[in-house]
Amino acid sequence: MVSTNPRYETLRDVFRGKRLPLAFVDLEAFDSNVGYVAARVQGSGKTVRLGTKSIRCEPLLRRILQADPVYRGFLTYTVEETAYLAGKGHDDFLVAYPTVQPSDLTLLARLTREGKRVSLMVDSPAQLTALTAAGEKAGVILSACLEVDLAYRPLPGVHLGLRRSPVRTPEQAVELVRLAQELRGVRVDCLMGYEGHIAGTSDAVPGRPLHNLLLRALKAASVKELTRRRAAVVRSMREAGVSFRFVNGGGSGSLASTLQDASVTEATVGSGFFAPGLFHHFAQVRFQPSAFFALQIVRKPAPNMIACAGGGYVASGPTGPEKAPRPVMPAGLRYLPLEGAGEVSTPLVLPQDCPDLGLGDPVFFQHAKAGELCERFNELHLIKGGSIIDTVPTYRGEGMNFM
Repeated sequence: MVSTNPRYETLRDVFRGKRLPLAFVDLEAFDSNVGYVAARVQGSGKTVRLGTKSIRCEPLLRRILQADPVYRGFLTYTVEETAYLAGKGHDDFLVAYPTVQPSDLTLLARLTREGKRVSLMVDSPAQLTALTAAGEKAGVILSACLEVDLAYRPLPGVHLGLRRSPVRTPEQAVELVRLAQELRGVRVDCLMGYEGHIAGTSDAVPGRPLHNLLLRALKAASVKELTRRRAAVVRSMREAGVSFRFVNGGGSGSLASTLQDASVTEATVGSGFFAPGLFHHFAQVRFQPSAFFALQIVRKPAPNMIACAGGGYVASGPTGPEKAPRPVMPAGLRYLPLEGAGEVSTPLVLPQDCPDLGLGDPVFFQHAKAGELCERFNELHLIKGGSIIDTVPTYRGEGMNFM
């Protein structure tokens, strides 16, 4: 009899006897994603910065950097994480989120004094004032990256995109540049614009053709508007005397449009390497799911049900069923609507063609988002060719918790 779940049965054998729950990365899929991004970038004249919050595993970050010279530098999420990666021998950092915390600014100054290339995100005079004070105190000039808001606002009161920087226009950008030029401990030498509403919104969801068409139309209109506006900001900043270290844009889901933007020098990619549950259905990019976790079957509440130990690894953001982990192997498993993914118990309804499952067998899931998976596990098993070839620590496994 031909198996209806050959992938499940192979993985069940791979992890037989291993302690559950566990997390693993399929290196064949992971490396395919790394190669796919590099191939898309080739010939564009741009490079790729790694979005570390979506990986949170230094050995895998290193693996990507070593795969192709198109990969250069890190988009980190805290100054402390930046220092941790610098301590591992890495360089070229953009800290994606502002901070005025004294300990962070002291650490930023130390990294700068040690010769590390590191820039901190800014979008306000208060942040520049805090940075210059820290730079002057340490006797260094700190690098600041100005973030411009790329949300789409086609009509009054309509805002499609993230709520981050208040800077939208060339005039607002130049105003901050002029302020920085009057300060002695900081300089603005790079720019970032994150088109999150394009990078993180699926627009090829099966069974939703009208929804997909609407989203693609909105994305196309937004890309046209933000490309024009970002170019104007870059041009104005250059005219104001800014010598750019880089102009950063994009995310995994917006890779295609970001690479077409002549004003951008580098794109950021993170989630695409793991291709979690929310990154399966994009019209312009195709990533292969590579990161998973496994739970142990511990009960059979009814003939057509199983219950797994743990599993309530719900993703951040607005609540909704799409933020729950996806049971992916065996295929066809469904949550009970009144229980869902539980803190210590996750019941699932079995499909009719489900393979025979026993107590102690694994069920395989994907987290809805990427790096948050690694906050639940100390290590990732790396599999290739039907066997575990290595086990590597996550940030958590190295005793690091940055947020």
